[in-house]
Amino acid sequence: MYSALNALAVSLAISFVEASPVKIVSRQASNDTQLLTDLTTISGYWGQISPYSDNAEDYFGVQFVGLPSGCQIEQAHTLQRHANRFPTGSEEDGINDETFASKVMNFTIANPSTSFSGPLAFLNSYEYIMGESYLTGLGASTEFMAGVQFWNRYGRTLYNASVGQVSYNASYVNGTARPKPVLRTTSQSRIENSQISWALGFFGPSLQIVPDATVADATSDFDVVIIPEGGTENNTLASYDSCFNDDVEAIGSIGDSDVYTYIPVYLASATARMNAYAPAGFQFTTNDTYAMQSICAYEMGYIGMSDFCTLFTEDEWAGFENTLDIEYYFDYSYGNPTGRAQGIGYVQELIARLQNQFITSSNSSVNSTYDDNSSEFPLGQLFYADFSHDDIIVSVLTALSMDYFREAPTLTQFPPDPNRHFILSHMTPFGGRLVTEVIGCSSADPAPVQSHRTQYYSTQYSYDASNAPNKFIRMRLNNGILPLNTIRGGACDGRIDGMCTMSSFLQSQEEAYALSNYDFACFGNYTIDNVGSQGQDYDGTISTAGIMQ
Repeated sequence: MYSALNALAVSLAISFVEASPVKIVSRQASNDTQLLTDLTTISGYWGQISPYSDNAEDYFGVQFVGLPSGCQIEQAHTLQRHANRFPTGSEEDGINDETFASKVMNFTIANPSTSFSGPLAFLNSYEYIMGESYLTGLGASTEFMAGVQFWNRYGRTLYNASVGQVSYNASYVNGTARPKPVLRTTSQSRIENSQISWALGFFGPSLQIVPDATVADATSDFDVVIIPEGGTENNTLASYDSCFNDDVEAIGSIGDSDVYTYIPVYLASATARMNAYAPAGFQFTTNDTYAMQSICAYEMGYIGMSDFCTLFTEDEWAGFENTLDIEYYFDYSYGNPTGRAQGIGYVQELIARLQNQFITSSNSSVNSTYDDNSSEFPLGQLFYADFSHDDIIVSVLTALSMDYFREAPTLTQFPPDPNRHFILSHMTPFGGRLVTEVIGCSSADPAPVQSHRTQYYSTQYSYDASNAPNKFIRMRLNNGILPLNTIRGGACDGRIDGMCTMSSFLQSQEEAYALSNYDFACFGNYTIDNVGSQGQDYDGTISTAGIMQ
């Protein structure tokens, strides 16, 4: 399985460009009718199918981003999304793309004497070349780089790396073996392949001083728990499997319906522009034009080039991104009755790990068969890496009551507010990651540090592991520090650096399960009266008494 994957190191330069930290500035609505041609700017409008790029540390509004003196990260939990994939089989995604491509091909075959003109001339000989759902080569390289980055940012200090150490070492300094870390993934192809590629970056079998051309021991330094996906098994990393109401179209696909409401709002002008270059007998619809934007993003994530990308204005790309934000907000976040329920299982596992407790019975998507033992759910690991989907990250943020993101995307405004909070390209791009840091400090109230400070070694800023009894939680979403003081209830108020005392963080989650109303949200007999959300905010849950406020 690993024998060919050491070739991923060749892709390191490509994925480094995608993963490099970028200072994100506030967007401005362009109100410009000129076509946008800068691919770096364009790719920032692709929502959850954007290439990975770090958020600036202060992107989510936390201005003091340095680690305080006397503090150090003592444990890191990453919930890692798979990277670039082919389109899925959902209607508004892959099916719409394939339908448009077939429409073009069927027309050009049937009408060889007519042709598309101008910037659409390439359609005269266009063929759709993409598969469905699987991880692409660029996706694998993105995950490889994610593993390298996780080692650089966390592994070095967690394991007191030696000078020049570029990846994990399975032995202590005295030569004895470390306990094997346990990684978790679902059984879905793109998730498991993401885990494989990430592990190559973190554990470094292709980065050895003495090269191993066979990469024979690539899996020897860690264990993997593969949790089935695609049936009805409990699985916190694919929680929709066991939340049956997510499969009820009127409930689970609220946002999908809203997408088709918004497409004509922002693509009428673009569609008219496309029709000006279409031959007689061919008529672009707004759904066709939408497919062209989608195909651009997916072709870039597959082969790194596409003729569809420079056909739209910046505002039209902003509209495209808003459709994706709409879909996920109303399918998996506060705009859906199952939003909290689909994220609560991972929240329970995170809390269990923070409290060094097994989970011996389940009242959610937790699979206690895996979580009740040390071989599959070890306690006290220095790091945890779980491989999952974008929607799970969105639902986890919802289950946490991270109300910074409780801001519904517009269903009518075009262009949309460029500085809204719920923007998937900054939340769950391909290769996105939600990292929970456990920080030990000597002081119970360490002084915040405004500027970033690179941790060259663990004791650099007066940290002493034997004198760090005060534990804090800090969370990062694609490097941006999350404002834990926006967690509902105020338990994490009081600091300006995104840190929350461990006890306060645990207190902030005491009502998380009750708020999810898991059993009724996932299995209750209820209906949603209207097609689409109509902008309804369910607070990610529902109760037998009606909408829970």
